Amino acid sequence: MASSPDLSDARDESGHLIRELHGVTLAQILEYLVAHYGWGELDRRIRINCFAMNPSVKSSLTFLRRTPWARTKVEELYIRTRSEEVTKK
Repeated sequence: MASSPDLSDARDESGHLIRELHGVTLAQILEYLVAHYGWGELDRRIRINCFAMNPSVKSSLTFLRRTPWARTKVEELYIRTRSEEVTKK
């Protein structure tokens, strides 16, 4: 039985560990997640109003920058999603 790849060691195209978020802005993270999941699925995965009620990148960034627990959840989802994506290649 083959072992699954270790997602904590997943690296991006530049060779940086994805979990370190090297050079990735919060805006880039949010835009990636919206493109990947859409607002509805983001709201389902991370229950915060800025994803549910009239969502926009601008309003979500404002909220996430002021709310550390929500930003952490978004960053964790990004790391998990990107890590899974690069290990499938």
